[in-house]
Amino acid sequence: MKKIYCLLFLIAFVACQKKNKHQEVNKMFQSDITLLIEKVAKLKYSIQEDSTEAQIQRQFLEAHQAYKKVEIISEYYSPSVSKAINGPAIPEFEENDKVTVAPEGFQVIEELVFPKYNKETKKELIQELGVLSANLIRLEKVSNSNELTDAHVFDAMRLEVYRIITLGITGFDSPIAFNSLPEALVSLETVEKYYRVYLKDKSASSSKQVLQILEKGKKYLKTNTNFNAFDRAYFIREIANPLSRGLHETQTELGIPFMKENRALKVTAQTLFDKDAFDPEAFSGFPDYKTTPEKIALGKKLFNDPILSGNNTRSCASCHHEDKAFTDGFERAVSLDGKSMIQRNTPTLNNIAFQRVFFADSRVSYLEDQAVAVIKNENEMHGSLEKSALAIQKNTNYVKEFKKAFPKGEINEFAIKNALASYIRSLSHYDSKFDAYMQNKTSFTADEKAGFNLFAGKAKCATCHFIPLTNGTVPPNFDRSESEILGTPNKNKKLDGDLGKFVITGAAIHKNSFKTPTIRNIELTAPYMHNGVYKTLEEVVDFYNEGGGVGLGFDVPNQTLPGDKLNLSDLEKKQLIAFMRTLTDKKYSK
Repeated sequence: MKKIYCLLFLIAFVACQKKNKHQEVNKMFQSDITLLIEKVAKLKYSIQEDSTEAQIQRQFLEAHQAYKKVEIISEYYSPSVSKAINGPAIPEFEENDKVTVAPEGFQVIEELVFPKYNKETKKELIQELGVLSANLIRLEKVSNSNELTDAHVFDAMRLEVYRIITLGITGFDSPIAFNSLPEALVSLETVEKYYRVYLKDKSASSSKQVLQILEKGKKYLKTNTNFNAFDRAYFIREIANPLSRGLHETQTELGIPFMKENRALKVTAQTLFDKDAFDPEAFSGFPDYKTTPEKIALGKKLFNDPILSGNNTRSCASCHHEDKAFTDGFERAVSLDGKSMIQRNTPTLNNIAFQRVFFADSRVSYLEDQAVAVIKNENEMHGSLEKSALAIQKNTNYVKEFKKAFPKGEINEFAIKNALASYIRSLSHYDSKFDAYMQNKTSFTADEKAGFNLFAGKAKCATCHFIPLTNGTVPPNFDRSESEILGTPNKNKKLDGDLGKFVITGAAIHKNSFKTPTIRNIELTAPYMHNGVYKTLEEVVDFYNEGGGVGLGFDVPNQTLPGDKLNLSDLEKKQLIAFMRTLTDKKYSK
């Protein structure tokens, strides 16, 4: 009898072990953390022992590639720790505490090691490595509490594919060493390692194709190592997109549920470029903000009605013309008095909902608040939502439409701003040639394809205008929108005096800082920059090619745009612009 119980226990134990694939993945993850800690210790030892520059640089690259093995789970479960380990080498302002936090981690260390290692920075470098080691120990400790499930693992694998597309092959987290392609290979190998765990005792018809795609991707990354020449368009269309789609199919076949979360990038999206892959509602954040067809219709009517302005002469549409992708064609919008100009250029409203902050200085977080700010601004509309509500209540047509849009039929400040925001959210969807290309529904010309590869590679555009949104909302979680300091000139070819986000935060690092806008429909939204200083895309490209304000000789110590020249040829500039024109929505390109 005892033997039978032992046998049953053994069978149950083995069966349990087979089921817990996520536990096996977690063990791999923890083992890779140990390896990473060892690699960083070796790098620190090399510096302490005054090894050669070549040895130090090699060991840095090995350590950073070791991080790529843990990134897939680390970023998923411990984003704040991961940011401390591998975040951008740029100071951050903690708005709650009103303090500026210095950057730390691999990217700070990279700047001390590449392109040349200066022994004078030895003390600083050892100190930074000490901080990094402490954060890795922190990661090791928190990893013990990870509550992995199979659903989490598959979710993390697809997000890692998106991370390879948006932050990996673009050079975002290897900005100086340009080791992005070997690191993308490590990331891909880690996806494969985790994926194979789920094929040990189960079969899925999609698995053969997924493994073939993984092999194809690894081979391509191994044989195409030149950062500037790498064909990102091919890699995304032929490898990354099919891979994320295949992971989705395998998850479905294995009966592993998808996450039940309301996220900016829908959890059910098969690729980063699916039609309607992004959910505008997830950017709004509040259930009562939910967009409905009735709210959209009402919002559109209000958008075009001067009833919201103080003197009943100006509507939202006065400055946001639909035929210009909801811009106005002026350097800066004309003030309500018709004589002066307001401070900044009128931004497009197309696809604006796919952002976490609004206005060039990022002063509000929701479209509803943006609408209120514009209406109340004395130079823009100088209106009052309270007074507008009273006027609207006297209009029988509006009364009927508010009853359709809102259950209680209330005509108040909230209803007005929510209807306007709902209409603006309805303007956020992607339908350009670029989207069709990434969905394999059309082809690019040779110049358009070369332009995309420049955009996501040599020209470094995609390290701020992230794919596919092309704004500053950071992938793959799309939970924050960034600002940048470019050193933009004014018409007199001096540094523009607009202090941007600094006026809101008072943080020195935000002087001349402006939100990174979308460049969707950019050929329709001239003139460009927050002050409308550039009238053509050619001028904009020239500005970036020179290295922004620093490249022009301005004193911009906090510039986040690299100040070195891009060295784009005349042909490359034309190709870059050819690609940007593929970002025009079909309704405009017709």
